[in-house]
Amino acid sequence: MIPAYRSKSIGLLPLAVLAVAGLAAISIATGVYSVNWRSVLTEGELDHSTMVLIESRLPRTLAIILAGASLAIAGLLMQLLVRNRFVEPSLAGTTESATLGLLAVAIFAPGIPIFAKMVVASVFALAGTFVFLAILQQIPLRSPLMVPLIGIMLGGIISAVTTFFAYRYDLLQSLAAWTTGDFSSMLRGRYELLWLAGGLAVLAFFASDRFTVAGMGEEFTTNLGLNYRLVMISGMAIVALVTAVDVVTVGAIPFLGLIVPNLVRLVVGDNARISVPWIAVSGAGFVLACDILGRIIRAPFEIPISVMVSVIGSFVFLILLLWRSPRVR
Repeated sequence: MIPAYRSKSIGLLPLAVLAVAGLAAISIATGVYSVNWRSVLTEGELDHSTMVLIESRLPRTLAIILAGASLAIAGLLMQLLVRNRFVEPSLAGTTESATLGLLAVAIFAPGIPIFAKMVVASVFALAGTFVFLAILQQIPLRSPLMVPLIGIMLGGIISAVTTFFAYRYDLLQSLAAWTTGDFSSMLRGRYELLWLAGGLAVLAFFASDRFTVAGMGEEFTTNLGLNYRLVMISGMAIVALVTAVDVVTVGAIPFLGLIVPNLVRLVVGDNARISVPWIAVSGAGFVLACDILGRIIRAPFEIPISVMVSVIGSFVFLILLLWRSPRVR
């Protein structure tokens, strides 16, 4: 028999998908250029409005959905595997390490394809994540707030090193582009790498039961016959790859992987198989809403998505710290 809370969450999920579809339609219709919808629907040839939709509006909306869903799921995986609700890639040195990898590519091999850049950034992100985990194993964690604090300190050190070398090699402008999430440059031919992040999010869903078990500890996982180390490595590899893909294509979007999983898990529980679809839909919807607001508030100019998410995310993060910290292990 399906538990009542699970059947209710499954029943409401299509409504959430419809709400995200409505936000996607608003996103497609929002912009400086006024699309002539009559010509789009009636003209047989590609006019200017149709070209705007195909080349800019649709790719941008798809990029927002893929980035929002994948980063939110990456945040959930990191929280399960680290066993702390207050971590996500931008609070564990993962995002900063991916940025350092991009800087290394820009210095030593600037002409390599974008897929190769993503691979290098993934390797750096994975290395930074394992450094973070190694530090956690060496420090007694008397409070759950110590984990994000250590991540912030590690990220600050990596960012300082990255900024120093970016200054030495006159790459500060490129560094600013990598550290500021922005969807304004998402055109056809420039966002397709995000489909890889979407595929990794689907993979995380199919392996969600294993990640849920791994989040209960090494001894419990081993007693159930699973290879704890293999599950940890595969989960962190997914987090590193998703982070690298998003940093390479869109830029860093902080707090997204923190607030969306926490808010969803407050409602549907900690079972990843149940929460992953909700987190994917909620992450996509949240980023869509922030991007639409960023285009409307100062139209015809745009507020970068990283600024919008940071303002809202930091506020929600403080609420979670004040409300959840006494009851978090």
